Parts: sequence; structure tokens; C-alpha cells
Amino acid sequence: MAAITPFELKIPESELVALADRLDHARWPEQEPVDDWSQGTKLAALKELVAYWRIEYDWRRCEARLNAIGQFTTEIDGLSIHFLHKRSSRPDAVPLIVTHGWPGSVVEFLGVIDELTEPSDPEAMAFHVVAPSLPGYGFSGKPTGTGWGVERIAKAWAVLMDRLGYEGWVAQGGDWGSAVTTAIGQLAPKGCKGIHLNMPIGRPGPDDMQSTDPKVLKAFQALGFYQEWDSGYSKEQSTRPQTIGYSLVDSPIGLAAWILEKIYYWTDNGGSPWDALSMDQVLDDIMLYWLPATGASAARLYWESFAKFGDGKVTIPSGASAFPKEILPAPREWAERTLTNLVYWNDLDKGGHFAAWEQPELFVAELRACFAAILAQ
Repeated sequence: MAAITPFELKIPESELVALADRLDHARWPEQEPVDDWSQGTKLAALKELVAYWRIEYDWRRCEARLNAIGQFTTEIDGLSIHFLHKRSSRPDAVPLIVTHGWPGSVVEFLGVIDELTEPSDPEAMAFHVVAPSLPGYGFSGKPTGTGWGVERIAKAWAVLMDRLGYEGWVAQGGDWGSAVTTAIGQLAPKGCKGIHLNMPIGRPGPDDMQSTDPKVLKAFQALGFYQEWDSGYSKEQSTRPQTIGYSLVDSPIGLAAWILEKIYYWTDNGGSPWDALSMDQVLDDIMLYWLPATGASAARLYWESFAKFGDGKVTIPSGASAFPKEILPAPREWAERTLTNLVYWNDLDKGGHFAAWEQPELFVAELRACFAAILAQ
């Protein structure tokens, strides 16, 4: 069995100085000729973020937080996998693996790990939390060959949970994490008791085209907006990840603009990305792409698996939480075509695509409600 090795982040100061130098010598385009985000990330918003990044942002704070939680690496199927792992002190804690997506990272879970592992309410369900970085993301290894799609990742996560000694566990995910967690549900590996998604995957059927159900109409409207105006990133990353990768790895300004656009469009905000997330939160995430230079390797997951997103059926117990500003909302009837043993569903009144990041208290409550229902079966 491959070893599990403690991992401590200690980025050389020279790397932070080099980043500051790049920010100081940024070459900016002219301001967009529109007064909204319709042409992409607004110059004023990006300059505001970069000024904060250069002067006030403290990477060492994030680094210390990640180290305090507990970081590890282990080799699975020839690739080094980085993961956060925090065990609960509770003997009845449920092992849980949570998976992030793009343009997220394990920092999405920094606001929920403590409450999941050591609940403020002693009667609340507790979890042992495992949060791996996807292959090619964060401080996981970068695949040198093709084949690391969602099914292979799902198999790797099952190996990881077994290697950690967890005989009975549950899985959760959103975005790519939703695809990986759905794949775990389809594989139904030994030990997995059920799954929860905060981006339930579902596709319309022929009869839905004539539906007057408000939820169905909302889903079609969101799907249309995504396909026409919001999916350029996925088309590029799923067809030419290497091409965009040069810009994302070489330019911190380009990387920040690429990610900030999605923070704006995909969060539940009132007109500013900072309504939903702080600059520190967004920059912590950007740094997990910048420091390990993963712009290209992360994009390749789209090349591997975007066309297969959500294929197949899940027969093990599953649950889903539908947040109102999800980029591709799937009504329950659509989700049930994939999640054929759906035991928990809840439509929430606030929150967007990055559920754990944006609404940590609601996210924790949803996981407890869902997995209580699943484990009670």
C-alpha cells in the first residue's frame, strides 16, 4: 500500500516577490465600452482586486490555515494526490469526502471543515472530512498522459477512502465535484453509503419542451444563457486547454480575470462579486492555481470529460440541494433521471454555484439533513 505522507505548504518568499513584480508590471487593456460585465471581467473590478492582491493580501495566512487543518499526499494510480484531512474527535463521526470543481479548489471548504468535524451543537452529526485536490489542480500531481477523467478520479477517491481506513463513508460535490461524486454513485464502490450533490445533474426530456412549470422554464432560461453567453471558457478548455494554459500559467492578471468573471456570474450577489465572497477568499483560490501553475493542467479535465458530464445512472441512495443561483439548475424531475434512488431534495432560497464557499452554514445543514436521511435507511 502506498504511503500517506504529511504535506506542509511553505512557498519560498522568492515566489511571492516574483508575483509582486509581475503585478507591478502588468500591461492592461483599455476599459470595456459597456457599463456591465457583458464583455467579460470589468477593468475597474479587476484593478481593484489586483491592487488588494499586491498591497494587502497575505498568502501566509491562507498557507497557515491549510497547514493547520492537515495536508497530505499519497500516490494513486501513478499520480500524487494532495488532500486535506481532518478527523473529528467524535466516535460517531461519519467519514466524508468532498470534491471541489473549477475554478474552485479545496479553499472552498475552509469555512465548513471545522463545523463539520467539531459541531457547535454536540447533538449535530459530525464528520471526518477528506478534501482532495483534483488531478492537475492545487498541489495534486499533473497527469502526464491522457485518461484522468471523472470515472478514473472517482475510482481514485474510493482507493483514498479505503487507504485512510474508512470502511463506510459518504461523498459530496459540486461542479466537477458533482460529476466525480455522481461517478462514485454510479460505480457504487464498497463502503460508499450514499452521495450528496449541490449541483444536481439532470437533462430535459422531450415532454419538458412543452412544460409551463416555473422551475422548468427557469432551467431552460439558464441553460440558454449558459450556452449563448457563459460557456466560452468551457469550449476553450474542452477543445484547446493547452492554448489557454499559456496565458493562465504565465499571467497572474489573465488568471485572475479568467476566474473573477465566473465568481461574478456564478455567485448569488447583488451586482458585485464581493457581495458573495471576500477578496481574500477569491485570492486564496487564485493562488492555488498560480503557485503550482495549474492553469493548463486544470483545464485539461474539460478536454477529458466535459462531453461525458453526468452520463449514467446512480442507484445508491443520493440527495441534492438546489441553490437558486446555480448556473445550470436542474428541476427535481430532471435530476431523478440520473439519481434513481433520491432520498433527499431541498430547494434553498439563497446561494449560488459555490455552495460551501458562499453559504457555509446552509451547506453544513444540508449535508447533515441529507446524510441523516441516507444513513437512516
